[in-house]
Amino acid sequence: MATIASYDAHIEQLVDVAERLKAAFDEAGVDYRIVGGLAVFLHVRDRDPLAARTTRDVDVAVRRNDLEQIRAAAAGSGFEFRHAAGVDMLVDRESPSVRSAVHFVFLNEKVQPDYLEPVPAMPDAVRSTDGLLLGSVADLVTMKLTSFRLKDQVHIQDIDGVGLITDEMEQGLSSELRKRLEQVRAQR
Repeated sequence: MATIASYDAHIEQLVDVAERLKAAFDEAGVDYRIVGGLAVFLHVRDRDPLAARTTRDVDVAVRRNDLEQIRAAAAGSGFEFRHAAGVDMLVDRESPSVRSAVHFVFLNEKVQPDYLEPVPAMPDAVRSTDGLLLGSVADLVTMKLTSFRLKDQVHIQDIDGVGLITDEMEQGLSSELRKRLEQVRAQR
């Protein structure tokens, strides 16, 4: 039972961080999309709670030109802005930890120079049952197939396993990303 309680506490902590971020960004008028593992978790959880697996931190897509607004909003919300190892992030001022960090990726920019595609523009957001703005499943699939680390492949399996990848989404992928999707599906 301690494991289940620990898992639940971690999820609550991640959602709490995301909700604090949402409140700060809403007040400052900063547009954002939660992406990465937490967004996958929330999309999958809403479809099939037992198929959702946790993640370590919170990843958020923002516009680079909003960084000054983000710094100001963060300061008033218990976060501290940091740039470390080439990553812009917010950490909890009271208990800075990788597990409570908010990592930023920038809309329309490649996360890594060797990535096939940039982070999508994400004009449309999806609101989770918690009220958080998430990247759409189509945008997350593009991002996960672009980075294509093992954990990203597992996230694709989770999204696909609950039927969230539609034929329309698949057809909207570049040929290279479709090949990667086929590769992930072949591993099942």
